[in-house]
Amino acid sequence: MLNPQEFIECLKENGVEFFTGVPDSLLKELCACIAHTSRTDRHIIAANEGGAVALALGYHLATRNIPLVYLQNSGLGNIINPLLSLADGEVYSIPMLFVIGWRGEPGFHDEPQHKKQGRVMLPMLEAMEIPVSVLGPELDHAGTIVKDALTYVRKTSAPYALIIKQHTFGPFVSPRTEKTEFPLTREEAIQQVIDALEQRDVVISTTGMPSREVYEYRSKRGDGHHRDFLTVGGMGHASQIALGIALQRPERSVYCLDGDGALLMHMGALALNGTLKPRNLKHIILNNGAHDSVGGQPTVARDVDILGIARAAAYEQVLRAQTKQELQSCLEDMKRSLGPSLLEICVRRGARKDLGRPATTPVQNKNDFMEFIERNG
Repeated sequence: MLNPQEFIECLKENGVEFFTGVPDSLLKELCACIAHTSRTDRHIIAANEGGAVALALGYHLATRNIPLVYLQNSGLGNIINPLLSLADGEVYSIPMLFVIGWRGEPGFHDEPQHKKQGRVMLPMLEAMEIPVSVLGPELDHAGTIVKDALTYVRKTSAPYALIIKQHTFGPFVSPRTEKTEFPLTREEAIQQVIDALEQRDVVISTTGMPSREVYEYRSKRGDGHHRDFLTVGGMGHASQIALGIALQRPERSVYCLDGDGALLMHMGALALNGTLKPRNLKHIILNNGAHDSVGGQPTVARDVDILGIARAAAYEQVLRAQTKQELQSCLEDMKRSLGPSLLEICVRRGARKDLGRPATTPVQNKNDFMEFIERNG
């Protein structure tokens, strides 16, 4: 296994001192090390992977130095446009090093949303003419690979990708930096929301821990899972799925359980939600200020005015809750009021270690959900 600190030191010795990207569970030890060892202006957790490429491009324009962009392979979709229309050798020819976590690697068990992306990742990079080196847990030193990759990047003024397999990086222990301890956990907030729903209400839950927590609580209640669409992939798109449903089914309430990292990733969705005025859309942001599902790396969601942004985006109602009592009052207000409504729930970081995963397939979830909507339309 690779020592994350030695890996970062190797990069810096070879002239790489700027890091940006979106955290990944396979890279969480590396991300923690970058955050702990880099100046704040040399490490930026981006809103989305395409934005990270643009940040890296700006850094190179200002310094002539080589930036590093890290991401999970699911983020390849977000980087294709800025990568091919800006950084590519046939356009601006920008040198940059990618570090990509290989979720869904063939032959290894992973979640359904990662399987195809893991299988097609290398052909996608080949089609984009980006050379790669694969790093795995059998390595104890990556110095030569890093040096060769950067030699290529400098010589060609073009991108190069280091693909990171599971368990490649050893542990890196850094102090947790929770700024404010809120009373509610995310799971408690989700349970309270579900308890307040009517029988015909539907839920669209964002990817990661929230969907797992929705699924587990529905199982505990014996409700079945037909009222919930569990968005297991596509980070940042849950509210637009909810919008599509809300516009076509205006007679029923549509609750979107969103995360702060997901909200930031595609914030333009707020403008559509607000201006299209679906009166039945209830947009709930579970804000713990972290990318909790991939290692707890911080977001900037605690440092911006989410309610102010939603208000400016033409949401009819904006609310915030921090306690159980406040949340109950806000949920009652949302029920009575015409939307689109946005409720920010400030919650603590973290999740139970024994949190389960959905036992049904995404296709089963989709079919059950669609039948519920049609049967109770």
